[in-house]
Formats: sequence, structure tokens, C-alpha cells
Amino acid sequence: MTRFALQFGQTQSGLTYVERMSAYGVCPRGESHLAIVRIGRAPPYEYDLPGGGIEANEDEAAALMREFLEETGLTVWPTRVLGRAGQFWINKGEPRNSLATFYEAELSAADSDPTEPDHKLEWMSATEAVTKVRHEAHAWAILHWLRARRGV
Repeated sequence: MTRFALQFGQTQSGLTYVERMSAYGVCPRGESHLAIVRIGRAPPYEYDLPGGGIEANEDEAAALMREFLEETGLTVWPTRVLGRAGQFWINKGEPRNSLATFYEAELSAADSDPTEPDHKLEWMSATEAVTKVRHEAHAWAILHWLRARRGV
């Protein structure tokens, strides 16, 4: 099993975790809000940074741009790598280790609505986003981005 230097989440005994390379983005609008994806058709919702799995014919940047457009309707450009982290979790009954590269992304355009029907773009403060995202790795990426921007 591949591990990144930072690994979040807990494994459950007896389960085999499938590794999935992925890319996620921290995309600010101005100085105070980040693009966050709200997932679900009705409460309780789940919240993630926009992004997801890398397909066989893609590199990380292409996957990030595709996932942003699908999940938020936004066109973005990855500007720098924030870091890499793994996240153990169970997705629809399947144990996964999401091996994610997190990018800072620049907003290029607000193109359309998300094409994924249960996804909705929300803009929220970094503090609110850290408390709402479901994965520890996503919260870490937001905090890492925020501290780097503030020179901490």
C-alpha cells in the first residue's frame, strides 16, 4: 500500500483499501471565500474541496480542471502544489485510500452549473470550510493554504 508523508483517517481491520490518485483544489475568490462543493440532494450534506480521481488519460492538472468544471461549473487553472496527503475512507461501501495532490487554483471563469446533479458550489470562509469539509486531508490543505497566505 502506497502512503504519502501525511496520512489521514483510520483503517478498519479486515478491509482492503483501494488506492486512488486524485487532485483537489483550494480556489479563493477575493481574500475571504473559497469554492467548496456541497454534496447531496437533501440534508445532511457533505462538503469537499472540488476535485476527485485522476483518469488514466489525465495528468493531475487536467483532472483538477475537469473535476472543478463538473462539480462547480468553474474553470480554474492550478497555480501551485500545496502538498500531498492520503485519506482513508469508505465511499459507497468501498474502502479507499485517496492519494491526493492539493493545488492552489486560480479562478478563470464561472462557466455554468455543475454537471453532477447532487453537487452544488458554495463560497465560504476558510474557517467555515475547515469545520465543514468531511475529510481531514481537505481541512489540512485549507489550513496549509491559509497559513502560507498569511505568512505564518
